[in-house]
Amino acid sequence: MRPKSPKPAEQRRVTDLRLGETGTICCLKDPEMALKLLEMGCIPGTQVRLNSRAPLGCPITLVLGDDDYTLSLRVSEAATIFLKD
Repeated sequence: MRPKSPKPAEQRRVTDLRLGETGTICCLKDPEMALKLLEMGCIPGTQVRLNSRAPLGCPITLVLGDDDYTLSLRVSEAATIFLKD
């Protein structure tokens, strides 16, 4: 009998961040949304921090880079941004 291999951990999304928590963008999963996000500064390797959430959860605001750019996104858009482990 072979030992079970551990399941790969699910990759974290920007929407998984807690307020004030930071992460580094790994990739953008939705090809249709990727160009829009790239134009707004969501470039792989960029550090992001979850700045705030609206009272009902949508939209959220992210601070990109060194606190010089704040971006507001719908949760459905932000869910396509994946973070490095």
